Amino acid sequence: MDMSTSQEVQRLYETLIDAWNRRDAEGMAALFGEEGVQIGFDGSIATGREEILSHLAPIFESGPTASYVGKVKDIRFLGNNVALLRAVAEMAASGEADAGKDANAHQTVIAVKDGGRWSIELFQNTPATELSEAVTEGLRQLLLDKMRQPG
Repeated sequence: MDMSTSQEVQRLYETLIDAWNRRDAEGMAALFGEEGVQIGFDGSIATGREEILSHLAPIFESGPTASYVGKVKDIRFLGNNVALLRAVAEMAASGEADAGKDANAHQTVIAVKDGGRWSIELFQNTPATELSEAVTEGLRQLLLDKMRQPG
């Protein structure tokens, strides 16, 4: 696959993370395919856009949620219109640059392109307390950089 296709898949992931950080349940759910699956950090499973929206909305309405900063580690194409993206991420409360290793995650996206649009068929967010200190430090630096950006 060419670089622009990889960039499209990476942008899909970045849009997902941005929607979480904005607490935008509708925006997140819209990124999924009709029968897309979201497996949360706590092991919860939501299938389909409506269920994903119903799962996320109360989370965002209940109070502040921590933000994610993620780093794509690998994008692999399983076919012309199917991609597997692996990322590592750290979650931190607003204004904090270090949530500790208990907030680290492996994030996996399986994306499918249909009708010219990439959508998420699977997003799995798995706790990763074993991430090395070097990876954690790299994510922490990304978070600090984001915090320094205006608005």
